[in-house]
Amino acid sequence: MRYTNHLGEYTNYNVNESAKLLDWLLANLQQSKSKTKATLQGRGIKVNGKVTTQFDYQLQPGMTVSVSRTKRNDMFKSRYVKIIYEDRHIVIVEKNIGVLSMASGHSSLNVKVLLDKYFAQSHQKCHAHVVHRLDRDTSGLMVYAKNIETEQILEHNWHDIVYDRRYVAVLSGEVEEDGGTLTSYLKENKDYFTESSPYDNGGKYAVSHFHVLDRTTEHSLVEFKLETGRKNQIRVHAADMGHPVCGDMKYGNGDDPVHRLCLHAYLLCMYHPVTHKPMEFESPIPAQFRRLFK
Repeated sequence: MRYTNHLGEYTNYNVNESAKLLDWLLANLQQSKSKTKATLQGRGIKVNGKVTTQFDYQLQPGMTVSVSRTKRNDMFKSRYVKIIYEDRHIVIVEKNIGVLSMASGHSSLNVKVLLDKYFAQSHQKCHAHVVHRLDRDTSGLMVYAKNIETEQILEHNWHDIVYDRRYVAVLSGEVEEDGGTLTSYLKENKDYFTESSPYDNGGKYAVSHFHVLDRTTEHSLVEFKLETGRKNQIRVHAADMGHPVCGDMKYGNGDDPVHRLCLHAYLLCMYHPVTHKPMEFESPIPAQFRRLFK
């Protein structure tokens, strides 16, 4: 099943089996029957682009069902976070820049707090459990567990559950190679700066695969697929290449064309930790990145 977060307010699902619409929605959205019926009655469901309110509409493989995010999620409004998918076990969000994944020090603005507030307002007896993190100034897709059991499943089986996770970055300068693999040992020093070494420096071994999507003489749009998930891995490996991530105040060279860290987690493919169904989430590459390559 594939989910794509388009710029509009709908999440699209590909239909793989014949079923009546309401039955299919209940099986695949994993939300309450009353909430699902309300979305249908409120004209929040489209089949192949056309709004339908018919509970027993017959779906066939190959059809596309679009579910309104606004009608389904009118209680959650935040300029920092969008909910892309939610069921009783997990929530997938798209994080904006400028917000932490979880509390750190004195900063109170973080995704976990925003989700916990939403859960309380919508009378859900659960909390957001952090499974992985994105830096404050990295945008893109994240998964949170809604209970400790699911959090434990994700934490202990992360590499088996998440089968593809990709980022896109704008790098400074023209990357000449079309692709390749970067490897090094990463170790954080006492100043919280991650040092990279081709030899074992007591740090953690890190592997990043990269593929150039577009380039100009000044910048390169590069996709990164991580084999390991070390802190600041892409930012450090990009700096190792001699083409740091644009807008990176820590490992960069001062090149800041769009006044933000140009790193976005745009693809997340995973098996549901409870149902084991394959799920693919995609977030658009930020328009600010694309504009540099027109």
